[in-house]
Amino acid sequence: MPLLLRTMVCAAVVLCATGARAQAEADMVGTSQRWLESAMVQVPPVNGQALRMEVSVGALDPRLQLAPCAKVEPYMPPGTRLWGKSRLGLRCLAGATRWNVFIPVTVKAMGRAWVAKTNVVAGSVLTAADAMEAEVDWADDASPVVANPEQWMGQVAARSWVAGQTVRQAMVKPAQVFQAGTQIRVLAQGTGFQVLSDGQAVTSGVVGQPAKVRLDSGRVMSGVVQDARTILVEM
Repeated sequence: MPLLLRTMVCAAVVLCATGARAQAEADMVGTSQRWLESAMVQVPPVNGQALRMEVSVGALDPRLQLAPCAKVEPYMPPGTRLWGKSRLGLRCLAGATRWNVFIPVTVKAMGRAWVAKTNVVAGSVLTAADAMEAEVDWADDASPVVANPEQWMGQVAARSWVAGQTVRQAMVKPAQVFQAGTQIRVLAQGTGFQVLSDGQAVTSGVVGQPAKVRLDSGRVMSGVVQDARTILVEM
């Protein structure tokens, strides 16, 4: 066979093989996309809100050399979650060589939440002027979104915020309502009784968090902060 003809034949074979691989990958991406969309239909509401799920499938590792397969099955690898950046397993069920690979996927969960209206300095007590409602991707970060205003208003910024940033639980913390040394009320309660007395805070107080108080007798007790003036001690 003349050299030119051999070269043309070889080039045609390479092009055919490349085209076949491209088509096989496109088929697997399409199969993965349909599988994900079907799975997303069954996602229950989160925090009472029905989220709009959007999925996209990435590309297989170009270094893979997969044997032809008549039936490819998508599946969820153990320990993975269809939320944010994840991966989907693909395994060959009908082929001369059985193989198992992973393809990157991105799952967005669009819904209403709160976003920073302006830049906020860490340590600031948060007010209604600091955030506004908007549609965001709940799955864009590992920290859950703050969907209700009572979860952040009156709280403290745990770190600095940037305007437009989705407000998430890791970004807020309860506000300190009194410092060590503050005179506070101690509500001691047990089965069938309640006793109210005065004391001095030994530690600072955050609503809903434990704190220590010294009674007038000198005894130090632990309780849960109820408000800016009261600590509850269970007897």
